[in-house]
Amino acid sequence: MGILYALLPAIFWGSIVLISVKLGGNAYQQTLGITLGAFLFSIAAFFIKMPELTPLIFAVSVISGIFWSIGQMNQLSSVAFLGVSKAVPLSTGMQLVSTTLFGVMVFKEWQTMTVILIGSCAILLIIAGVVMTSLGQKKNGGGNGRGNFKKGIIILLISTVGYVGYVVILRWFDIDGWSALVPQSVGMLLSSLAISLKQDPFSKYTFRNIIAGLVWSTGNLGLLLAIPLIGVAVSFSMSQTGIVISTLGGIYLLKEKASRKSFVIAGCLMIIAGGVLLGFTK
Repeated sequence: MGILYALLPAIFWGSIVLISVKLGGNAYQQTLGITLGAFLFSIAAFFIKMPELTPLIFAVSVISGIFWSIGQMNQLSSVAFLGVSKAVPLSTGMQLVSTTLFGVMVFKEWQTMTVILIGSCAILLIIAGVVMTSLGQKKNGGGNGRGNFKKGIIILLISTVGYVGYVVILRWFDIDGWSALVPQSVGMLLSSLAISLKQDPFSKYTFRNIIAGLVWSTGNLGLLLAIPLIGVAVSFSMSQTGIVISTLGGIYLLKEKASRKSFVIAGCLMIIAGGVLLGFTK
């Protein structure tokens, strides 16, 4: 069941950047709209299954939501410099390395040598696939020149810190998905609003992106339910295989240029293979 839960974010998160770009707005409006959608989703979910909310659970989950806002806003900001089909693969690679190190070295999620070998091969396949998809993009995919590329990478590094913090802090305090859902969305909403106040936050694009927030929330619930069952390393890594959707969508739906489509397709196949192999670690 944990594997099935982990596939939800792969599908829904793989579509989220594409949906936000299509719905329009800047990174601030998109992030705020997504958090509004996430908040509405969490309220509805709360009345379906009312979890126990202690002060510790509430505080830690709010902090998790703040980390997410940092990650999401900076990932969306990097698209202006790199394009969707380059930014998302690079972001995925950074997140995978970081979360896997936490899962394996801090939480000791891979115990036997066989599991470590299979998991390591799977992660290497996914990272190699990320590199292949990135190499297949034109260098000016989302902006021009090395200056823009450097800015995009710096923004993605900040984004990675946010995303990793969002996942790891809940695992550290052993907080389950249902309990985290509402307070996490509160943290997301408040931090996104604070960051966006000077950026025309309440526009039509903000409210359009509520749709993206509902899509994101479905994937988020899947990840939060998967982590206690199969661990951070496997669940988060599998969730990132949705990069295939965002990468191919960037090329075929958003018409971003790819200099070597064969590299992109090969990279996507490697990512899928890595995701399947990760399933065998559990």
